[in-house]
Amino acid sequence: QVQLVESGGGLVQPGGSLRLSCAASGIIFSINAMGWYRQAPGKQRELVAAISSGGNSNYADSVKGRFTISRDNAKNTMYLQMNSLEPEDTAVYYCNARILDRKVVWNDYWGQGTQVTVSS
Repeated sequence: QVQLVESGGGLVQPGGSLRLSCAASGIIFSINAMGWYRQAPGKQRELVAAISSGGNSNYADSVKGRFTISRDNAKNTMYLQMNSLEPEDTAVYYCNARILDRKVVWNDYWGQGTQVTVSS
């Protein structure tokens, strides 16, 4: 079974940095687009950044210039470098990936989420 596991969340002061990782494991034939989403208390889940298999990326306006998404296809791993963090970035961050799995079907998979808290 395919699993996505996030890591790297935590508590950081405003202006600080964190790097999130998302590792995919299991029987994986290919990974298409990958993305980071976040959900703050009382709010809907929103797309933060996405990256194609070829490395093309796009970002939510609120994080442009501060966050950088990347991936290592050889390791089936995606990253989110978050700089100049603001209290408004506080949320649970989830990774998502479109994966060609053992059933030879493209499915969307989600990680369990990692908490990011920006506070002094």
